[in-house]
Amino acid sequence: MSTLASLKKLSDALPENGVKMPVLFVGHGSPMNAIEDNEFSRKWREVAKQIPEPVAVLCISAHWLTRGTFVTAAAEMKTIHDFGGFPRALFEVQYPAPGFPALAEATAELIKDTNVGLDHDWGFDHGSWSVVKNMYPEANIPMIQLSIDYYQSGYHHYELAKYLYSLRKKGVLILGSGNMVHNLRMISIPPGSDPALGFNVDYGFDWAIEMNEIFKSHIADRNHKPLMDYMSLHKDARLAVPTPDHYWPLLYTLGVSDDKDEVSFFNDKAIAGSLTMTSVLMR
Repeated sequence: MSTLASLKKLSDALPENGVKMPVLFVGHGSPMNAIEDNEFSRKWREVAKQIPEPVAVLCISAHWLTRGTFVTAAAEMKTIHDFGGFPRALFEVQYPAPGFPALAEATAELIKDTNVGLDHDWGFDHGSWSVVKNMYPEANIPMIQLSIDYYQSGYHHYELAKYLYSLRKKGVLILGSGNMVHNLRMISIPPGSDPALGFNVDYGFDWAIEMNEIFKSHIADRNHKPLMDYMSLHKDARLAVPTPDHYWPLLYTLGVSDDKDEVSFFNDKAIAGSLTMTSVLMR
């Protein structure tokens, strides 16, 4: 009975519109990409024009880590500036897109095997707004965020995402925001690099480039199981993913994809030695 009720609530909130939305994993990198006109932000804008306009965005961001799983359910969402050491202009950014309480409630009910709490305190962290601000600058597309239970396995996150599949047929763009390779402690800016580039200097350690290619190979082959236990893939996996926060969003997007999706990569570049901006479009 609860399944029928949740399907009715979802149908009432968002009827199927005959279009299956794509799925995006975006390497978001530095928060400065939110306000800089660079190759990464330009590509985010370009991708937004290439895909159908969503009726809503559901974002899984590397920057909302919780014990348990939650979804934002407020109608008005605050812009969270969860970083330090950047110019004042970045802290002044506001992204006033509305929330979508009905979608939040329906999403929580879709997910089985784990309780999903409705959160009214979180807002849009920079993992979401730094990307979506470029994709939909008018802030006219409602957005909700789904938190990442940091204490669960890769398998858990991948399997949880499967419950979200029906949202793709209701005009919801599911967006994972993190980085495949993300080791901030090993960032390296080569001498003589243009200071204006900041972290976006075109440079990658051999291990970062190799691990990125390993991840891409499994994604392209739709061989997702090894990606759930990424530490077993290669001896350098611990360098590439010292903590899983920026990696988990990738698993959500893979979990909500299907065998009919065409996989393509964009912003496929290593920067600052130990980060990759590689992003995935599945449609």
